[in-house]
Amino acid sequence: MVRVAITGINGRMGTMVSEIVLAQPDMELVAGFDLNGGKQVGPIKVSDVKDIDSVLKAVKPDVLIDFTAAGAVVGNVKAAAANGVNLVVGTTGFDEGQKAEMAEAIKAGKVAAIISPNFSIGVQVFLKLLAQAARDLEGCDIEIIEAHHNKKKDAPSGTALKAAEVISSVLGEKPRLVYGREGIAPRGNEIGIHAIRGGDIVGDHTVLFACEGERIEIKHQAHSRSAFAAGAVKAARWIVGQKPGLYSMGDMMKP
Repeated sequence: MVRVAITGINGRMGTMVSEIVLAQPDMELVAGFDLNGGKQVGPIKVSDVKDIDSVLKAVKPDVLIDFTAAGAVVGNVKAAAANGVNLVVGTTGFDEGQKAEMAEAIKAGKVAAIISPNFSIGVQVFLKLLAQAARDLEGCDIEIIEAHHNKKKDAPSGTALKAAEVISSVLGEKPRLVYGREGIAPRGNEIGIHAIRGGDIVGDHTVLFACEGERIEIKHQAHSRSAFAAGAVKAARWIVGQKPGLYSMGDMMKP
């Protein structure tokens, strides 16, 4: 039985994750955290996130799933790692300093962790297709367009940045990233990244490979956040069986 704790459990993603966890015969929800504690979720009462350290010590979960905000997640990761709790982090918008802090905490705590901008299984296939296309279409102009709902705080999305990273990793000459354009902007060796925010768009990502005489578009569209929640729960089940270290969804998808 995998013992699961969730931070941000009252939020949209946290609610979906908790519902999926409660439906799994091999999982048990043992703790939930949010800014406002007290709500009953299945067998547990949500705790105030200020009490995360003491609650983790008491209930000893196998894994903590975090969907909160970049400013909050570093503290959550540190608390989990210090208590020997493995991690699945779906929060986005980190700066390099925050990434380094989390990596150091994970290493010091000797826990296993997946930190991913997108837990959709379909997105992992999308990223594999991008790597293949970038290898075979080297020399084409590449643009990334992402669209999300009007409440999303960070731009461009973590998935768009991951797509640019995957594409850049297989190209001989590394392109620079250009975030939108205006004025006189002649194209160089670059990948353009464009962010759209509006309505209730769950998450669209399109990568355009514009070549001489033809173009290819590779697209992923999320119709429901359930795709992210289901992938995060699958990752939680997988991560508890791994050796200490920092993993990606790509590692989980390896045969």
